[in-house]
Amino acid sequence: QYRPGVLADCVCTPGTECKDIIANAGVAAVASTIFVRIALGTLLERFGPVNVQSGLMTFGAFWVAMAAAITAPWNYTLIRFFIGCAGATFVTNQFWCSLMFSPNVVGTANATAAGWGNLGGGVTQIFMISVLFNPMVSSGMPANTAWRVAMIVPAVLFLICAATMKLLCWDTPTAKRFDVSVTGKTQKPSLWDYVVVLKDIRVIVMIFQYSACFGTELAMNNQLATHFRTYFQMDAADASALAGAFGLMNLFARSLGGITSDILFKYVGFRGRIWAQFLALFFEAVFLFCFGMVDSSQPWYVALAVLICFSLFVQMAEGTSYGIVPFMNKQQLAVVSALVGAGGNLGAVIAGFCFYKPINDPLLPFQVHAGYVMFWALLSPCYYWREHGGMFHGPAVDKTSVDKTSVDKTPEPAGKKPQAAESTETTV
Repeated sequence: QYRPGVLADCVCTPGTECKDIIANAGVAAVASTIFVRIALGTLLERFGPVNVQSGLMTFGAFWVAMAAAITAPWNYTLIRFFIGCAGATFVTNQFWCSLMFSPNVVGTANATAAGWGNLGGGVTQIFMISVLFNPMVSSGMPANTAWRVAMIVPAVLFLICAATMKLLCWDTPTAKRFDVSVTGKTQKPSLWDYVVVLKDIRVIVMIFQYSACFGTELAMNNQLATHFRTYFQMDAADASALAGAFGLMNLFARSLGGITSDILFKYVGFRGRIWAQFLALFFEAVFLFCFGMVDSSQPWYVALAVLICFSLFVQMAEGTSYGIVPFMNKQQLAVVSALVGAGGNLGAVIAGFCFYKPINDPLLPFQVHAGYVMFWALLSPCYYWREHGGMFHGPAVDKTSVDKTSVDKTPEPAGKKPQAAESTETTV
Protein backbone atom coordinates (compact mmCIF):
# COMPACT_ATOMS: atom_id res chain seq x y z
CA GLN A 1 0.00 0.00 0.00
CA TYR A 2 3.04 2.29 0.12
CA ARG A 3 2.64 5.30 -2.19
CA PRO A 4 6.09 6.78 -2.92
CA GLY A 5 4.52 9.74 -4.74
CA VAL A 6 2.74 10.83 -1.56
CA LEU A 7 4.86 9.63 1.36
CA ALA A 8 8.47 10.52 2.10
CA ASP A 9 11.30 8.01 1.87
CA CYS A 10 11.26 7.73 5.67
CA VAL A 11 7.79 6.83 6.96
CA CYS A 12 7.26 7.00 10.73
CA THR A 13 5.11 3.91 11.05
CA PRO A 14 4.88 1.83 14.27
CA GLY A 15 8.11 -0.02 15.02
CA THR A 16 10.43 2.44 13.27
CA GLU A 17 13.06 4.51 15.04
CA CYS A 18 11.59 7.86 14.02
CA LYS A 19 8.17 6.78 15.33
CA ASP A 20 9.76 6.10 18.71
CA ILE A 21 11.53 9.47 18.66
CA ILE A 22 8.27 11.31 17.97
CA ALA A 23 6.47 9.31 20.66
CA ASN A 24 9.18 9.95 23.27
CA ALA A 25 9.23 13.67 22.49
CA GLY A 26 5.45 13.86 22.77
CA VAL A 27 5.55 12.15 26.16
CA ALA A 28 8.37 14.48 27.31
CA ALA A 29 6.32 17.53 26.34
CA VAL A 30 3.26 16.54 28.35
CA ALA A 31 5.30 15.12 31.25
CA SER A 32 7.00 18.46 31.89
CA THR A 33 3.63 20.15 32.00
CA ILE A 34 2.49 17.81 34.79
CA PHE A 35 5.15 19.05 37.19
CA VAL A 36 4.71 22.73 36.30
CA ARG A 37 0.92 22.52 36.58
CA ILE A 38 1.20 20.97 40.03
CA ALA A 39 3.64 23.67 41.13
CA LEU A 40 1.24 26.39 40.01
CA GLY A 41 -1.15 25.48 42.82
CA THR A 42 1.20 27.33 45.20
CA LEU A 43 2.73 29.81 42.75
CA LEU A 44 -0.65 31.23 41.75
CA GLU A 45 -1.49 32.02 45.36
CA ARG A 46 1.91 33.60 45.96
CA PHE A 47 2.34 35.68 42.79
CA GLY A 48 -1.13 35.97 41.23
CA PRO A 49 -2.45 34.94 37.79
CA VAL A 50 -1.02 37.86 35.79
CA ASN A 51 2.59 37.41 36.91
CA VAL A 52 2.47 33.62 36.56
CA GLN A 53 0.85 33.68 33.12
CA SER A 54 3.11 36.32 31.61
CA GLY A 55 6.18 34.58 33.06
CA LEU A 56 5.21 31.21 31.62
CA MET A 57 4.56 32.66 28.18
CA THR A 58 7.90 34.49 28.14
CA PHE A 59 9.65 31.24 29.09
CA GLY A 60 7.74 29.39 26.37
CA ALA A 61 8.65 32.00 23.75
CA PHE A 62 12.37 31.33 24.24
CA TRP A 63 12.05 27.58 23.76
CA VAL A 64 9.69 27.87 20.79
CA ALA A 65 12.31 30.07 19.11
CA MET A 66 15.03 27.58 20.05
CA ALA A 67 13.10 24.89 18.17
CA ALA A 68 14.53 26.45 15.01
CA ALA A 69 17.95 25.11 16.11
CA ILE A 70 16.93 21.43 16.39
CA THR A 71 19.62 19.20 14.86
CA ALA A 72 19.27 15.77 16.51
CA PRO A 73 16.76 13.55 18.32
CA TRP A 74 18.16 14.45 21.75
CA ASN A 75 17.72 18.20 21.40
CA TYR A 76 14.36 17.73 19.67
CA THR A 77 13.13 15.84 22.75
CA LEU A 78 14.76 18.34 25.13
CA ILE A 79 13.17 21.37 23.46
CA ARG A 80 9.76 19.67 23.32
CA PHE A 81 10.17 19.08 27.08
CA PHE A 82 10.71 22.79 27.82
CA ILE A 83 8.00 23.95 25.41
CA GLY A 84 5.63 21.65 27.28
CA CYS A 85 6.12 23.78 30.41
CA ALA A 86 4.17 26.54 28.70
CA GLY A 87 1.18 24.20 28.59
CA ALA A 88 0.76 24.88 32.32
CA THR A 89 -0.80 28.23 31.37
CA PHE A 90 -4.07 26.33 31.30
CA VAL A 91 -4.14 26.11 35.11
CA THR A 92 -3.73 29.88 35.40
CA ASN A 93 -6.52 30.32 32.87
CA GLN A 94 -8.97 28.19 34.84
CA PHE A 95 -8.07 29.66 38.23
CA TRP A 96 -8.33 33.18 36.82
CA CYS A 97 -11.73 32.55 35.22
CA SER A 98 -13.07 31.04 38.43
CA LEU A 99 -12.14 34.26 40.23
CA MET A 100 -13.72 36.46 37.59
CA PHE A 101 -17.12 34.81 36.99
CA SER A 102 -20.12 34.00 39.18
CA PRO A 103 -21.13 30.38 40.01
CA ASN A 104 -24.12 30.22 37.66
CA VAL A 105 -21.98 30.88 34.54
CA VAL A 106 -18.56 29.65 35.66
CA GLY A 107 -18.86 26.45 33.60
CA THR A 108 -19.51 28.37 30.39
CA ALA A 109 -16.78 30.93 31.12
CA ASN A 110 -14.12 28.34 31.96
CA ALA A 111 -15.05 26.09 29.04
CA THR A 112 -15.06 28.90 26.49
CA ALA A 113 -11.72 30.30 27.64
CA ALA A 114 -10.11 26.85 27.66
CA GLY A 115 -11.73 25.87 24.37
CA TRP A 116 -10.49 28.92 22.54
CA GLY A 117 -7.09 28.30 24.05
CA ASN A 118 -6.94 24.78 22.67
CA LEU A 119 -8.43 26.00 19.42
CA GLY A 120 -4.88 27.13 18.83
CA GLY A 121 -3.88 23.47 18.58
CA GLY A 122 -6.13 22.94 15.57
CA VAL A 123 -5.27 26.30 14.01
CA THR A 124 -1.55 25.61 14.42
CA GLN A 125 -1.79 22.29 12.57
CA ILE A 126 -3.06 24.21 9.55
CA PHE A 127 -1.30 27.57 10.00
CA MET A 128 2.26 26.26 10.32
CA ILE A 129 1.99 24.16 7.15
CA SER A 130 -0.41 26.01 4.87
CA VAL A 131 0.31 29.64 5.80
CA LEU A 132 4.01 29.56 6.68
CA PHE A 133 5.87 26.45 5.52
CA ASN A 134 4.30 25.78 2.10
CA PRO A 135 4.46 29.42 0.85
CA MET A 136 8.10 29.65 1.95
CA VAL A 137 8.98 26.48 0.06
CA SER A 138 7.01 27.65 -2.99
CA SER A 139 9.02 30.89 -3.01
CA GLY A 140 12.24 28.90 -3.33
CA MET A 141 13.36 28.52 0.29
CA PRO A 142 14.79 25.07 1.14
CA ALA A 143 12.39 22.98 3.20
CA ASN A 144 14.93 22.55 6.01
CA THR A 145 15.22 26.33 6.31
CA ALA A 146 11.52 27.05 5.88
CA TRP A 147 10.30 25.12 8.90
CA ARG A 148 13.00 26.71 11.07
CA VAL A 149 12.01 30.23 10.03
CA ALA A 150 8.35 29.36 10.61
CA MET A 151 9.06 28.64 14.29
CA ILE A 152 9.98 32.29 14.91
CA VAL A 153 6.41 33.44 14.27
CA PRO A 154 4.72 31.72 17.27
CA ALA A 155 7.64 32.76 19.50
CA VAL A 156 7.01 36.42 18.67
CA LEU A 157 3.27 35.99 19.28
CA PHE A 158 4.05 34.50 22.72
CA LEU A 159 6.06 37.61 23.68
CA ILE A 160 3.40 40.04 22.43
CA CYS A 161 0.71 38.27 24.43
CA ALA A 162 2.85 38.10 27.59
CA ALA A 163 3.73 41.81 27.46
CA THR A 164 0.12 42.84 26.81
CA MET A 165 -1.12 40.73 29.71
CA LYS A 166 1.46 42.07 32.15
CA LEU A 167 0.76 45.71 31.28
CA LEU A 168 -3.03 45.67 31.00
CA CYS A 169 -4.55 42.89 33.13
CA TRP A 170 -5.63 42.66 36.79
CA ASP A 171 -5.77 39.51 38.90
CA THR A 172 -9.37 40.14 40.01
CA PRO A 173 -12.11 42.55 38.90
CA THR A 174 -11.59 44.72 41.99
CA ALA A 175 -7.88 44.32 42.77
CA LYS A 176 -4.78 44.53 40.64
CA ARG A 177 -2.99 41.86 42.68
CA PHE A 178 -4.42 38.62 44.07
CA ASP A 179 -4.77 37.90 47.80
CA VAL A 180 -5.69 34.46 49.17
CA SER A 181 -8.43 35.99 51.31
CA VAL A 182 -10.50 36.30 48.12
CA THR A 183 -11.11 32.53 48.24
CA GLY A 184 -11.68 32.52 52.01
CA LYS A 185 -8.27 31.08 52.80
CA THR A 186 -6.77 32.27 56.08
CA GLN A 187 -3.39 30.52 56.16
CA LYS A 188 -0.43 31.06 53.88
CA PRO A 189 0.00 28.71 50.87
CA SER A 190 2.05 25.61 51.66
CA LEU A 191 2.87 22.18 50.26
CA TRP A 192 0.60 20.63 52.88
CA ASP A 193 -2.34 22.01 50.87
CA TYR A 194 -1.68 19.32 48.28
CA VAL A 195 -1.94 16.58 50.90
CA VAL A 196 -5.22 17.98 52.18
CA VAL A 197 -6.70 18.12 48.69
CA LEU A 198 -5.51 14.65 47.66
CA LYS A 199 -7.20 13.06 50.69
CA ASP A 200 -10.50 13.74 48.90
CA ILE A 201 -11.47 10.78 46.69
CA ARG A 202 -13.65 13.08 44.60
CA VAL A 203 -10.59 15.08 43.59
CA ILE A 204 -8.79 11.86 42.62
CA VAL A 205 -11.71 10.82 40.41
CA MET A 206 -11.81 14.26 38.77
CA ILE A 207 -8.05 14.15 38.12
CA PHE A 208 -8.40 10.88 36.23
CA GLN A 209 -11.63 11.85 34.50
CA TYR A 210 -9.80 14.89 33.20
CA SER A 211 -6.98 12.58 32.13
CA ALA A 212 -9.61 10.71 30.13
CA CYS A 213 -10.78 13.81 28.24
CA PHE A 214 -8.02 16.43 28.03
CA GLY A 215 -5.38 13.71 28.16
CA THR A 216 -7.13 12.08 25.22
CA GLU A 217 -7.10 15.35 23.31
CA LEU A 218 -3.36 15.74 23.84
CA ALA A 219 -2.79 12.15 22.77
CA MET A 220 -4.82 12.76 19.60
CA ASN A 221 -2.79 15.89 18.83
CA ASN A 222 0.31 13.70 18.92
CA GLN A 223 -1.19 10.82 16.91
CA LEU A 224 -3.70 12.01 14.34
CA ALA A 225 -1.50 13.73 11.76
CA THR A 226 0.81 10.72 11.58
CA HIS A 227 -2.18 8.33 11.57
CA PHE A 228 -3.79 10.02 8.56
CA ARG A 229 -0.42 10.47 6.86
CA THR A 230 0.79 6.87 7.07
CA TYR A 231 -2.29 4.70 7.59
CA PHE A 232 -4.53 6.46 5.07
CA GLN A 233 -1.57 7.32 2.78
CA MET A 234 -2.20 11.09 2.59
CA ASP A 235 0.15 13.96 1.82
CA ALA A 236 1.33 16.19 4.68
CA ALA A 237 -1.01 19.16 4.04
CA ASP A 238 -4.14 16.99 3.84
CA ALA A 239 -3.16 14.94 6.89
CA SER A 240 -2.52 18.08 8.96
CA ALA A 241 -5.85 19.57 7.82
CA LEU A 242 -7.78 16.48 8.95
CA ALA A 243 -5.88 16.34 12.23
CA GLY A 244 -6.52 20.06 12.65
CA ALA A 245 -10.27 19.47 12.36
CA PHE A 246 -10.10 17.68 15.70
CA GLY A 247 -8.69 20.76 17.42
CA LEU A 248 -10.92 23.20 15.54
CA MET A 249 -13.93 21.72 17.34
CA ASN A 250 -12.71 23.74 20.33
CA LEU A 251 -14.33 26.71 18.60
CA PHE A 252 -17.60 25.71 20.21
CA ALA A 253 -17.46 22.17 21.66
CA ARG A 254 -15.91 23.00 25.04
CA SER A 255 -18.26 25.95 25.42
CA LEU A 256 -21.15 23.60 24.63
CA GLY A 257 -20.04 21.36 27.51
CA GLY A 258 -19.87 24.30 29.89
CA ILE A 259 -23.22 25.67 28.73
CA THR A 260 -24.82 22.23 29.13
CA SER A 261 -23.42 21.97 32.65
CA ASP A 262 -24.72 25.44 33.60
CA ILE A 263 -28.18 24.83 32.11
CA LEU A 264 -28.62 21.49 33.90
CA PHE A 265 -27.39 23.12 37.10
CA LYS A 266 -30.06 25.79 36.73
CA TYR A 267 -32.93 23.35 36.26
CA VAL A 268 -31.99 20.19 38.21
CA GLY A 269 -29.30 21.40 40.60
CA PHE A 270 -25.72 20.24 41.00
CA ARG A 271 -26.54 16.68 39.99
CA GLY A 272 -27.07 18.12 36.49
CA ARG A 273 -23.38 19.01 36.32
CA ILE A 274 -22.41 15.45 37.27
CA TRP A 275 -24.75 13.89 34.72
CA ALA A 276 -23.40 16.19 32.03
CA GLN A 277 -19.88 15.02 32.91
CA PHE A 278 -20.84 11.34 32.83
CA LEU A 279 -22.70 11.48 29.50
CA ALA A 280 -19.93 13.42 27.78
CA LEU A 281 -17.28 10.91 28.89
CA PHE A 282 -19.52 7.95 28.03
CA PHE A 283 -20.07 9.04 24.42
CA GLU A 284 -16.43 10.08 24.11
CA ALA A 285 -15.48 6.46 24.84
CA VAL A 286 -18.06 5.15 22.36
CA PHE A 287 -16.86 7.31 19.47
CA LEU A 288 -13.17 6.77 20.26
CA PHE A 289 -13.79 3.03 19.96
CA CYS A 290 -15.65 3.60 16.69
CA PHE A 291 -12.72 5.64 15.35
CA GLY A 292 -10.46 2.70 16.14
CA MET A 293 -12.72 0.49 14.02
CA VAL A 294 -12.34 2.55 10.81
CA ASP A 295 -9.72 0.77 8.71
CA SER A 296 -7.92 1.98 5.60
CA SER A 297 -10.25 0.05 3.27
CA GLN A 298 -12.85 2.73 4.00
CA PRO A 299 -12.61 6.29 2.62
CA TRP A 300 -10.82 8.87 4.75
CA TYR A 301 -14.01 10.89 5.13
CA VAL A 302 -15.58 8.06 7.15
CA ALA A 303 -12.74 8.38 9.68
CA LEU A 304 -13.18 12.15 9.62
CA ALA A 305 -16.93 11.93 10.33
CA VAL A 306 -16.35 9.65 13.33
CA LEU A 307 -13.47 11.86 14.45
CA ILE A 308 -15.72 14.93 14.49
CA CYS A 309 -18.28 13.17 16.71
CA PHE A 310 -15.49 11.91 18.95
CA SER A 311 -13.95 15.38 19.17
CA LEU A 312 -17.31 16.92 20.10
CA PHE A 313 -17.68 14.73 23.19
CA VAL A 314 -14.00 14.92 24.19
CA GLN A 315 -14.18 18.66 24.41
CA MET A 316 -17.66 18.69 25.92
CA ALA A 317 -16.29 16.47 28.70
CA GLU A 318 -13.56 19.03 29.32
CA GLY A 319 -16.20 21.75 29.48
CA THR A 320 -18.34 19.82 31.94
CA SER A 321 -15.25 19.25 34.11
CA TYR A 322 -14.81 23.01 34.40
CA GLY A 323 -18.39 23.25 35.66
CA ILE A 324 -17.55 21.00 38.64
CA VAL A 325 -13.98 21.95 39.64
CA PRO A 326 -14.78 25.44 41.08
CA PHE A 327 -17.23 23.83 43.55
CA MET A 328 -15.03 20.99 44.82
CA ASN A 329 -13.03 22.88 47.46
CA LYS A 330 -13.32 26.65 47.25
CA GLN A 331 -10.57 27.49 49.74
CA GLN A 332 -8.12 25.28 47.83
CA LEU A 333 -9.29 26.35 44.38
CA ALA A 334 -5.75 26.97 43.10
CA VAL A 335 -4.46 23.58 44.24
CA VAL A 336 -7.51 21.69 42.92
CA SER A 337 -7.20 23.49 39.56
CA ALA A 338 -3.48 22.65 39.44
CA LEU A 339 -3.92 18.97 40.23
CA VAL A 340 -6.84 18.47 37.85
CA GLY A 341 -4.97 20.32 35.11
CA ALA A 342 -1.93 18.11 35.70
CA GLY A 343 -4.22 15.10 35.46
CA GLY A 344 -4.93 16.00 31.85
CA ASN A 345 -1.28 15.76 30.96
CA LEU A 346 -0.94 12.61 33.04
CA GLY A 347 -3.61 11.09 30.80
CA ALA A 348 -1.55 11.89 27.73
CA VAL A 349 1.54 10.24 29.26
CA ILE A 350 -0.49 7.16 30.21
CA ALA A 351 -1.92 6.97 26.69
CA GLY A 352 1.47 7.44 25.06
CA PHE A 353 3.34 4.86 27.13
CA CYS A 354 0.57 2.31 27.70
CA PHE A 355 -1.50 2.40 24.52
CA TYR A 356 0.19 4.02 21.49
CA LYS A 357 3.89 3.34 21.93
CA PRO A 358 3.92 -0.38 22.88
CA ILE A 359 1.10 -1.57 20.60
CA ASN A 360 2.36 -1.95 17.02
CA ASP A 361 -1.06 -1.81 15.43
CA PRO A 362 -2.63 1.23 13.72
CA LEU A 363 -6.11 0.79 15.25
CA LEU A 364 -5.92 -1.27 18.45
CA PRO A 365 -4.46 1.56 20.61
CA PHE A 366 -7.55 3.69 19.97
CA GLN A 367 -9.81 0.82 21.06
CA VAL A 368 -7.84 0.18 24.26
CA HIS A 369 -7.81 3.89 25.00
CA ALA A 370 -11.62 3.92 24.71
CA GLY A 371 -11.80 1.33 27.50
CA TYR A 372 -9.72 3.59 29.74
CA VAL A 373 -12.12 6.49 29.17
CA MET A 374 -15.18 4.33 29.85
CA PHE A 375 -13.71 3.05 33.13
CA TRP A 376 -13.37 6.56 34.56
CA ALA A 377 -16.75 7.64 33.22
CA LEU A 378 -18.41 4.88 35.22
CA LEU A 379 -16.93 6.27 38.47
CA SER A 380 -19.04 9.43 38.27
CA PRO A 381 -21.33 8.21 41.12
CA CYS A 382 -18.36 8.83 43.47
CA TYR A 383 -19.20 12.52 43.35
CA TYR A 384 -21.22 13.55 46.36
CA TRP A 385 -21.17 16.69 48.53
CA ARG A 386 -23.50 17.24 51.44
CA GLU A 387 -24.22 20.79 50.30
CA HIS A 388 -24.50 19.95 46.57
CA GLY A 389 -25.70 16.35 46.44
CA GLY A 390 -24.53 13.71 44.00
CA MET A 391 -25.41 11.90 40.81
CA PHE A 392 -28.48 10.21 42.29
CA HIS A 393 -29.10 12.35 45.38
CA GLY A 394 -29.92 15.99 46.03
CA PRO A 395 -28.33 18.11 48.80
CA ALA A 396 -28.81 16.92 52.37
CA VAL A 397 -32.21 18.11 53.60
CA ASP A 398 -31.13 18.46 57.22
CA LYS A 399 -28.25 20.78 56.49
CA THR A 400 -27.34 22.52 59.77
CA SER A 401 -24.09 24.26 59.01
CA VAL A 402 -22.53 26.16 56.20
CA ASP A 403 -20.04 24.33 54.00
CA LYS A 404 -16.62 24.40 55.61
CA THR A 405 -15.03 25.16 52.25
CA SER A 406 -17.37 28.01 51.44
CA VAL A 407 -16.06 31.52 51.29
CA ASP A 408 -18.95 32.78 53.44
CA LYS A 409 -18.36 31.63 57.03
CA THR A 410 -21.38 33.43 58.57
CA PRO A 411 -23.76 30.93 60.27
CA GLU A 412 -27.43 30.99 59.31
CA PRO A 413 -29.85 32.48 61.87
CA ALA A 414 -31.82 29.91 63.89
CA GLY A 415 -34.94 28.72 62.14
CA LYS A 416 -33.91 30.08 58.78
CA LYS A 417 -34.67 27.85 55.82
CA PRO A 418 -31.52 26.27 54.31
CA GLN A 419 -30.44 28.05 51.15
CA ALA A 420 -29.22 26.64 47.87
CA ALA A 421 -25.50 26.01 47.66
CA GLU A 422 -24.84 28.89 45.27
CA SER A 423 -26.39 31.40 47.65
CA THR A 424 -23.56 30.91 50.16
CA GLU A 425 -20.88 31.85 47.64
CA THR A 426 -19.40 35.30 47.28
CA THR A 427 -18.79 36.59 43.80
CA VAL A 428 -15.91 38.90 43.03
